[in-house]
Amino acid sequence: MQWVFFPLHPDTPAEGRSLESMFGWRGHDLQAMHQRMADLMRAEGLPYGERTHTYNSRLAQELGKWADSLPGFDAIHDALFAAYFVDGSDISDVEELVRLAAAIGLPADEARGVLTERRFRNEVDRDWQKSRQYGVTGVPTFVAGGRSVGGAQPYQVLEQLITAAGVPSPR
Repeated sequence: MQWVFFPLHPDTPAEGRSLESMFGWRGHDLQAMHQRMADLMRAEGLPYGERTHTYNSRLAQELGKWADSLPGFDAIHDALFAAYFVDGSDISDVEELVRLAAAIGLPADEARGVLTERRFRNEVDRDWQKSRQYGVTGVPTFVAGGRSVGGAQPYQVLEQLITAAGVPSPR
């Protein structure tokens, strides 16, 4: 599996945006949206919190790209997921990202340098371009064998995607 990052709400300001300001004006029932997602997550055995804000994920993506370049540090993706979707943390904040990196064993000083010097900016730019080429419009999107499935999906749907791509079923 390879992570390819996508520019979800890249115009989100540094201070973040409330979900109310993003969706409430459209008449969306934020509580119902949260409950639907919480139910999907719970069905898959995943934790999910009730966040009130969205934050720009660009720096988190750059941190993830760096961690992916180091053997054994794919745990950064789970840490970022939990920070954002469970704890409601500001994943645009350099110090929060450094703390998350250190918590999984990455060197804090190097993580800070990666983020402040934007060492993985070009790699994430290439991912954004690739996601455009794939036609990705939301996250998560799973791509295999030239086909894609978007959104939170049951295991069986993902299994069908990889089986259609010629990968033997893991069952």
